Amino acid sequence: MEFQLLGPFEARHDGQRVLVGSRRQERCLLSILLLHAGRVVTTARLIDLLWHGDAPAAARGTVHTYIGRLRAALTPYGLEVETRHDGYSIEPGTHEIDAQEFGSLVRQATAAGDRAHRVRLYDLALGLWRGPLLADVADGPLRDRLGGPLEELRLSAFEQRADAQLTLGLHDRVVTDLTPLVPLHPERERLVAVQMTALYRSGRQADALQLYRRTRQALVSGLGIEPGPELATLHDRILRVDPGLIRPSVPVHAVRVGDEWLPWITSGHPALEFCNTYAGWGGPKRPGSEWLRRYATLAVWAGHHGLAEEWVVAGLLKQAADHPAEAAAALERAREFRRRLYACLTDPDDVRAFAAVASVAEDAAGSAVFTRGEDGLGRWRITPSAGLLLPLWCVARSAADLLADPRRFTIRACPGPECGWLFLDESGRRRWCSLRICGNSGTLMH
Repeated sequence: MEFQLLGPFEARHDGQRVLVGSRRQERCLLSILLLHAGRVVTTARLIDLLWHGDAPAAARGTVHTYIGRLRAALTPYGLEVETRHDGYSIEPGTHEIDAQEFGSLVRQATAAGDRAHRVRLYDLALGLWRGPLLADVADGPLRDRLGGPLEELRLSAFEQRADAQLTLGLHDRVVTDLTPLVPLHPERERLVAVQMTALYRSGRQADALQLYRRTRQALVSGLGIEPGPELATLHDRILRVDPGLIRPSVPVHAVRVGDEWLPWITSGHPALEFCNTYAGWGGPKRPGSEWLRRYATLAVWAGHHGLAEEWVVAGLLKQAADHPAEAAAALERAREFRRRLYACLTDPDDVRAFAAVASVAEDAAGSAVFTRGEDGLGRWRITPSAGLLLPLWCVARSAADLLADPRRFTIRACPGPECGWLFLDESGRRRWCSLRICGNSGTLMH
């Protein structure tokens, strides 16, 4: 089973919602046990949490009744509520709990050595939050009692992700991510500091200074304290226009591969990722949104997605340097193919787009050989004889495979106003990009 606690409570089995008709307090009790999975929660503590210390005389019997109903509802799905001493527990098993997954992803992100990978893991973790903890089954006081550690971990994840983003030059994204959050937590001076730095690097010195003034006012009036030395020093450096605060800007939603910036992997299929090399299909073009700025980016992208071996990519880069005009022509053909492929994948009835993609796929077939991989499985590969067109032929073969697969009817375009990136929605339940990189406001909560 899958349990979603980071927002409204949901329980699913094989993609279908269950426990829909259960009482609110029963779902609340189950949520408490899930948040403490692997540990015993005593009956006394359950009573205290469910009734806020003002329990009726029959509270213990009511808890036993709730447990009985939950057992009857959950046992068919292989989940048992066990009696332990004077309490109950749910043992970790094959079921999934988003709160546990969140903690696991944050720990992985903290340990990740590569900053770009670290940011991606934090994105995945924070993307699990769909609203306040147990939004529909717990009131404010109970949420504070249950969710304190989780909320602290969430805010810490925002801070650590922003730190990593700043080192990668992703200050525009920091501003977008933190703008709804920072005003709610003036006491998180590290959070304020990274937002001030991001605003300054985005050419918004006045906004950075204003954020400091608002934060100082909130701290003085609310807690009777002045900002700490780190924040005060940063304020002074911004006033002095300290050149040490400036870092070069890099593309938003980027990962560094060799000497190239490439977009995040979001869809799980090379043909879709190729379409996603333009961030902004759903709105007007923005500066820097075109990822395929030069042929070298196209070649490195093909290697990054496993469509070409490293030695092949190295050869392509040398050819491109020796024959820049031919490389530019190959890049333009790739961009045109991308436009046709996007139209074909988003509109199965676009016959002209399909024909254009099919034509390129047929050309690619002439340079394809069927080889045996190290894993013993056979696969089609484009030979180096394709020259500078090799990345395009590789994408065309991948696109042809996808167009021949029933999964093509599960392709969705992210509805973000300036997004439109493609992803597979085989479950029928997804709506946004897997990383919500388009700026979906659902990643932050008020």
